[in-house]
Amino acid sequence: MLRKLASPLVLLLALHCPASAQASRNFTFHYAFTVKDVPTGQRVHIWFPAARSDDYQRVRAVSAKGDLPLKKTRESRFGNEIYFAETSKAKSPDLHFEVVYDVVRHEHLTLGLSRPRLQNASLDKKDNALYLSSDKLVPITGVPAELAAQVSAGKDSQLAKARAIYDYVFANMSYDKSGTGWGHGDVLYACNAKKGNCTDFHSLFIAMARSQGIPARFEIGFSLPTDKTSAEIAGYHCWAEFFSPQNGWVPVDISEAWKHPEKKDYFFGGHDADRIQFSMGRDLKLNPAQQGEPLNYFVYPYVEIDGKEYSRVSTAFSFADADPDRSVAATHGSN
Repeated sequence: MLRKLASPLVLLLALHCPASAQASRNFTFHYAFTVKDVPTGQRVHIWFPAARSDDYQRVRAVSAKGDLPLKKTRESRFGNEIYFAETSKAKSPDLHFEVVYDVVRHEHLTLGLSRPRLQNASLDKKDNALYLSSDKLVPITGVPAELAAQVSAGKDSQLAKARAIYDYVFANMSYDKSGTGWGHGDVLYACNAKKGNCTDFHSLFIAMARSQGIPARFEIGFSLPTDKTSAEIAGYHCWAEFFSPQNGWVPVDISEAWKHPEKKDYFFGGHDADRIQFSMGRDLKLNPAQQGEPLNYFVYPYVEIDGKEYSRVSTAFSFADADPDRSVAATHGSN
C-alpha cells in the first residue's frame, strides 16, 4: 500500500493509467494438469495458483473444472489466490484439472515516461518490512550485501543503486541451465556459480537490493513467445520489481535482458505485455496450510497425499492470441 503521495490525481495517473497508451496483448491461457497414479483410498490435497487481475493484467476465468470440486482460497502474506481441491479417499488413479483464462496483459513501463513523478511515496509498515526481509534462500547479509555495497557505493538515490545492482547481475550472471543447483533462487549458489535461470537472476537482484534498504519483490508466471500466436508453454518465467519513492514499483527483467542485450535499458523499468503473472513471493504457506515445508515459489500445482508431497504431476500449459495479427504486431512494436 502506498502513502505520502503528491496528490490523489498523481497516484491515479502514475499507478493506474501507465498501460493505457502502451502495448497490450489479449490471449487465452490454458492451465491444465493431471495428478497421476493416485493410490486408491488415500487422502489427497491439491493446490494450484489462480491468476488474478491487477493494474497490468485483466484476468477472467472462462472455465475452471476438475475431477474434484474446486474451492477458491487466498494466502495471507502476499494475497495470492489459490484453487484448492481435496478428497478423503481417492477413487480414480488420475485426477485432471483445467482452468481457461481470458487475459489482457498491458505493458508495464515506469521510467522515461512523460508523466507526473511521485513525491516521497512510501509503503506502509507491513509491506515495507515484508519486502525488505530475507527469505530462506535469499539472505540480505553476507556476500550479497557486500557485493551490493561495492557496486552501489557513491550512488545517491535508490533508483541509482538499483540500476547499479541490475547492471552487476546482468554483467556477472549467465543464463545457463546446465548442471545442478540452478532454478531454486538460491542466492549463494548464484553468487558462486554466476549462472542459472530467471529465478537465480532475480533472487540475486532482490537480495542485493534489500540489503541496501530497497524494497523488492519476486513475481512468477509464464512468458509468451513474441513470434507465435499460439503455442504450448514449456515452463515458468519470473521477474522482479523494486520500490522507488519517485517512481513507485519499478519492473525489472534481467534474464530477458541477458537473452536480448539490445533491450537491456528497456527491461530496467519495463515489462512487456508478453507474459501472465500467477503469484508473488517466496516461502509460501498455502491456504489451507500444507503439511510440508513452505513453498519456495508457487507457479506449478502442489499435491500432498496423506500429508506428504506427491510429485507425479504432469502439466500442460498453452496460449492462443485472441487477435493474432493485432497482438503480435503490438507486442513487437512495444520493445
